[in-house]
Amino acid sequence: MKKLIAAINMTLDGFCDHTAGIPDEEIHQHYAKLLDNADVILYGRITYQLMQYWQTLLKNPSGEKSMDDFAIAIDKIPKIVFSHTLNDVEWDSARLSNQAIEEEVLELKQQSGKDILVGSRSLIIQLMKLNLIDEYQLCVHPVVAGSGLSLFENINDRTVLKLIKTKTFKGGAVTLYYEPTNEKTT
Repeated sequence: MKKLIAAINMTLDGFCDHTAGIPDEEIHQHYAKLLDNADVILYGRITYQLMQYWQTLLKNPSGEKSMDDFAIAIDKIPKIVFSHTLNDVEWDSARLSNQAIEEEVLELKQQSGKDILVGSRSLIIQLMKLNLIDEYQLCVHPVVAGSGLSLFENINDRTVLKLIKTKTFKGGAVTLYYEPTNEKTT
């Protein structure tokens, strides 16, 4: 059975904002490796459209090896996009889901192979409410954004997580690896 991993960048004050983090060479390498060790990544429309930026680096490499390698990794991993507004996806390695997220994820988890990643805040919230996330990888950047979209917005139940490891980056970011304990209270 495949493991569903929620992997996302956030600020010290708990906001998900791709412009607030401090992506450096080490973080790009970390995420390229994470993508290489997965079979598929799940996106909502907004994150999918943001990630399309990396296609420009395939056509015009930046010259920074870690960014160019990440562009290759994100390009090759299959992407499943959940959207009620998109009619098609332009990325060759992407497809729109024609199922509810719960059905799609349960089918994917039953298959053999590498991990399933979810990298969209909205999908993480939905999957958390469905108790389908097996591991959280929260990369906390040493930045206070002051405002933005909270990762755990609209989560009404208390959810207990167990810290299983950490990874500290030279630039000050820390990835916290958690597993749910399945202990919930309201």
